[in-house]
Amino acid sequence: MTETSTEILVVGGGLGGVAAALAAADSGRRVVLTEETDWIGGQLTAQAVPPDENPWIERFGSTASYRRLREGIRDHYRRAYPLRAEAASSLTLNPGAGRVSKLCHEPRVALAVLEEMVGPHRAAGRLTVLLRHRPVAAHTDGDRVSAVELEDERGRRRTVSAAYVLDATENGDLLPMAGLDHVTGAEARSEHGEPHAPEVADPTNLQGITYCFAMSHHQGEDHTIERPAMYDFWRSYTPEFWPGPLLGFSAPDPRTLEPVARTFVPNPDTDPLAVAADQSADAGDKELWGFRRILARRMHLPGAFDSDITLANWPLNDYWLKPALEIEGLVDARTVREAHEEARQLSLSVLYWLQTEAPRADGGTGFPGLKPRPDVTGTETGLAKAAYVRESRRIRAVTTVTEHDVSLDLLGPHGIVRRHDSVGVGSYRIDLHPSTGGDNYVDVASVPFEIPLGALLPERETNLLPAAKNVGTTHITNGCFRLHPVEWNIGEAAGRLAAFALEHGTTPHAVRAKDELLEAFTAVLDRTGVERRWPDVRGY
Repeated sequence: MTETSTEILVVGGGLGGVAAALAAADSGRRVVLTEETDWIGGQLTAQAVPPDENPWIERFGSTASYRRLREGIRDHYRRAYPLRAEAASSLTLNPGAGRVSKLCHEPRVALAVLEEMVGPHRAAGRLTVLLRHRPVAAHTDGDRVSAVELEDERGRRRTVSAAYVLDATENGDLLPMAGLDHVTGAEARSEHGEPHAPEVADPTNLQGITYCFAMSHHQGEDHTIERPAMYDFWRSYTPEFWPGPLLGFSAPDPRTLEPVARTFVPNPDTDPLAVAADQSADAGDKELWGFRRILARRMHLPGAFDSDITLANWPLNDYWLKPALEIEGLVDARTVREAHEEARQLSLSVLYWLQTEAPRADGGTGFPGLKPRPDVTGTETGLAKAAYVRESRRIRAVTTVTEHDVSLDLLGPHGIVRRHDSVGVGSYRIDLHPSTGGDNYVDVASVPFEIPLGALLPERETNLLPAAKNVGTTHITNGCFRLHPVEWNIGEAAGRLAAFALEHGTTPHAVRAKDELLEAFTAVLDRTGVERRWPDVRGY
């Protein structure tokens, strides 16, 4: 077994993990970053999900390094793609003209920019990136994690020891391995008094996962895939709270739960530069082709592309029949494997249904010209490399963010909760997708929030810190903390915190507890471009 030692180990190469590694390396620390797939970037790349962001993202509401990522993506398109002059000159270029985000783009472009961002630290020897490595065990000494054992795709083991270990995995995998107190699923209403929490706790009640997939459309061609093994099941499956079969264009409106018809028209002739992506004004999810479009052919010179490319992350392919998270005594590894396979079968069935049976506006059925795009997602099938995971294990934290801290109804339109230990900001609706407990959408208006340092600190003092969706939130508030810029901010704060604790010979808990240390740490965040306060914002 190979043994490696470093100062800071970041396990999980999603957005939080990359941000943590960049922050720690930028602080001059030696860092090892691991990733289970062969792409860093998590939900932005391997999971193929365009960014969900706050409506002010072009001006404020993120860290400076996250803005560099966004501008790097735009610059990549300006350098490498045959954009129309009007598109290339747009300061707010939205490459895919998708409605879900002001920056819909291809996963590989985000990957290229992230690789550019980590490149200098790798060249300097400060950062080592281990792809295709997953954690299989944590070695502990009391409450401290002395090392993490990793396994590569060939079954070879490697042990990495570190002064600080950051869990940036998609599921909070290190928490049970290290014996750290954590929460899964839905808390009972009695625990925090949250209005939208269930009466009875259910640790297996998790938001559904989704295997996104990319596709283009080529009229007159036939790209119909092989009939998926579970197609008959998914073709007839009708959830109790759905207006009809799951494979259909009618689905609940997440905010009202009323049945709403979706439309699907590939390659519309509308001008993509006219698309305004602002979910605070319009969720944009009723027209499926344009909702998460990641390449708009008409954004480019004539003839450059013969089709748009769109990304399916829709009500049709959310999977919630079984928990996709191993929970001791409740959900075993076999069930998790079955959940992932059934979720993949669901997405393939959606594609096959679109190609063969979906109703068209002209009265016909099926779009055989829909072509899966494995070249876009880096897989053989065109499905994303990994499932889009909305909800992971969460630490029992010094500070738990509850619905009372973020709900618009509870706080009012000017009710931002100010945190003396703020390490960043975020804003998004409390957006919970249908869950394994049989819940329909829970979609609640929220106010902009500050991220408390206490939410990054486990109750028990340890050298293991969360750096992704595994911070101190609840099943409810995870719904607004799980999105791209917030995950990045959490990871960046965790990376800076571990580096600061090493530099000052202190602990993360002491940083929060001692005013002089907290002041010095927040000064580091301010200096490095972490926004910790919201201006007076309206319209949410």
